[in-house]
Amino acid sequence: MRSQQKNQDGRGRSARVLGKFADEARFFKAWVEKPGLTGAVSPSGRFLARMMARYVDPAGVGPVIELGPGTGPVTQALIQRGIAQERLILIEYDAEFCKLLGRRFPRARVIQGDAYDLPGTLAGVLSEPAAAVVSSLPLLNKPDEERVRLLRDAFALMNPAGRFVQFTYGMISPIPRKCKGVEALHFVADGSPAVWLNLPPARVFSYQAVSETAARKVKRADAFIGKLREGADRMKEEIRDRKDKMQSEIRLVTAKARQDLRMRRRKVHSDAKSIPPLALLRKIGEAKRTPKR
Repeated sequence: MRSQQKNQDGRGRSARVLGKFADEARFFKAWVEKPGLTGAVSPSGRFLARMMARYVDPAGVGPVIELGPGTGPVTQALIQRGIAQERLILIEYDAEFCKLLGRRFPRARVIQGDAYDLPGTLAGVLSEPAAAVVSSLPLLNKPDEERVRLLRDAFALMNPAGRFVQFTYGMISPIPRKCKGVEALHFVADGSPAVWLNLPPARVFSYQAVSETAARKVKRADAFIGKLREGADRMKEEIRDRKDKMQSEIRLVTAKARQDLRMRRRKVHSDAKSIPPLALLRKIGEAKRTPKR
């Protein structure tokens, strides 16, 4: 019985390994054929996928839209997070990936289309605002204006509490706050720690829309915090200067005391040499003969 269980476990692990290699081969093939549309040479690792899914609240209301799911590692992480397949809308440009996603997630809705044109791709699809938009798109391959427009379109599809979740191989936000030719967006961005176990290492950013009034408050708060930091930096600099000055004064006083001590030792030594030996012996003898009182 145990040997049979071990054989089954071994076959299961072998199947998972083969499946992973097959997904990486599919991804690499897509990257070679369309490097501008595929974000990486391999699918997102499970640690990165879990980090992305962590930003989606399973208790949220409405569908969850995934952009560029590829072979489905982030999709699987969302399901493990507690998102029902029926809530998932997967937008994938590659036809082969769409077929694969349909087989792996039969209860999710798979749409072959352009994720950078959300209004056109999702026309007539949504019956209620989305709870979140999760993106694995290669944003760094696109100009700033396309990134800002994508975020604007995603905000228009979501409820006020919705999050736009995006991973990036860079360490800073891939979506700029301002861009020429595009109306400025007001949002707050939350960046995750680096996911070092992903190859290559990546970060996840979560964006939430805020009103213009809230954005002004955030800007004022940021400015106030910036002034506090500047004041703290100045105080640290003053403390550092005073510390350096005190240490310099201590070194000078110590050096002077050592110099005085050396001078006194030299004087004592010089005086001892100037007294003739016989006179020195007489003084010692007289000191011994002097009666104690």
